[in-house]
Amino acid sequence: MTAGLQSDGERGESRGASAVWRAMTAADLDRILAIADIVHPAYPEERSVFEERLALYPAGCRVAERDGEAIGYGVMHPGRLGVPPPLDTPLGSLPADADCLYLHDIALLPESRGTGLGAAVLDYAHGLAVREGWRWLALTSTPGARSYWDRVGFTPYAEGGPALEAKLASYGGGMSYMTVPVQARE
Repeated sequence: MTAGLQSDGERGESRGASAVWRAMTAADLDRILAIADIVHPAYPEERSVFEERLALYPAGCRVAERDGEAIGYGVMHPGRLGVPPPLDTPLGSLPADADCLYLHDIALLPESRGTGLGAAVLDYAHGLAVREGWRWLALTSTPGARSYWDRVGFTPYAEGGPALEAKLASYGGGMSYMTVPVQARE
């Protein structure tokens, strides 16, 4: 997957031929939930989860938009390696001792895949992590997304132990907790 989108630093947007990544607002949440229902029907989360992530870490909440309509989203926040948050559960607060940027969810409608939007939001995540001083990106992959995360360099985290295994089991079968070193992106 190639980026195909360029950053516009002043407005914080990334543009492609017909799509843009921009900051998420509370007005986007209904559409975000509709996208989540399409992309992740087996992993539902309440509106309050998205509201809290947006309130706690707005820099990590992005919307992919084409012709004024949201076609995807990315939600990321500071985290601790090997300690993913439970599915559909508020964080309460961000960890003071964060050592990674946790990619809570990156979801694109099926017709928007293969357009470079995934690579563009990953570039954004790497840049955000660099600015914040974190050395790792981390995520919990669904079975269907695992091959994508493998292709973009994420690898299974080997140091989690029984506590991580139990948390992954609570999401359902076949989940993988994965990490990748942060890379400065131009």
